[in-house]
Amino acid sequence: MKSSTDEGNAQINVLELPSSLKADLNETLTDVGQSFLKQGQALERLSQTYDEDAYRRAILMCMQTTGHMIVIGMGKSGHVARKISATLASTGTPSFFLHPAEASHGDLGMVTSGDTLLLISYSGETQEIVQLLPSLKAFGNRIIAITGAKSSTIGRAADVVLEIPVAEEVCPINLAPTTSIVQTVAIGDALAISLMSLRDFHAQDFARYHPGGSLGRRLLMKVEDLMHTTSVPVVTTDMVLLELAAEMAGGPAGIAVVVDEGYIPIGIVTKGQLGVALRVTRRVREVTAQQCMSKEFSVIREDVIVDEAESMMRTDEVKFLVAVNEDGVFRGIYKHDEI
Repeated sequence: MKSSTDEGNAQINVLELPSSLKADLNETLTDVGQSFLKQGQALERLSQTYDEDAYRRAILMCMQTTGHMIVIGMGKSGHVARKISATLASTGTPSFFLHPAEASHGDLGMVTSGDTLLLISYSGETQEIVQLLPSLKAFGNRIIAITGAKSSTIGRAADVVLEIPVAEEVCPINLAPTTSIVQTVAIGDALAISLMSLRDFHAQDFARYHPGGSLGRRLLMKVEDLMHTTSVPVVTTDMVLLELAAEMAGGPAGIAVVVDEGYIPIGIVTKGQLGVALRVTRRVREVTAQQCMSKEFSVIREDVIVDEAESMMRTDEVKFLVAVNEDGVFRGIYKHDEI
């Protein structure tokens, strides 16, 4: 039997590769695996060699920052700086990225006395950043440097240095920033995670900064915001099957809730249960909702956040929840397809 992989290889083999290519495809795929392995080894080396005292001081500086963590980098390090800044900002540490070239043309005005600078440069000699150092030092802001050269210009100017321990890049000519970039991202993430822990930053806090996604909806919205209300038939125990079928016909929820005199839910009837009851009896004007309802159903308060509701549904292995108010009075049906 020919697999999709075989078919894909056949299509590739049909193509004529340029004669200038010296390595065949199999060798290239081996390089892919080696790249993953070497990057992983570099991260493992970082986990074993990082300076705990330096990270302790850097984290303390971040925690003591009353303004913003301003992250600065140029080129590939600039892209990483943007990512680190975005991660910090979304996890409870106010932050923004400052382009070093733009900073030297007026954007240094963004820096205030309460800010801490995070400078990223593998060589530690990035000219666009080095040119900013006299001004940054004059401002008196504390500086954290992420660099591969502690003794570099940027390293010497920093209050604390987080070193990038890269012997060589995974790049075959040891020039393109690759392994050093992986480690830099990891260092930034480590800072962000440490600050989250110290600030007791929870999922609900994360959601406040992500209101547009599904996570934000689950953590910010409550059951009452999404539950079915008017479309759910609410019936009494003595309603007969014929009337019950009429009530449930076309209802989007596919559920009828049986309540007592106080409007407290005591059972539910699904379309499936109704269908079975109609097939096994002809006494549709005599058999009542109480006789075919299920007393086993999951109940949740209407003021509970959606994330908790989803967790309950997974635990109870149900497709809907019966929502009630603080007095246990029926309010609506929450279904998984609401988000």
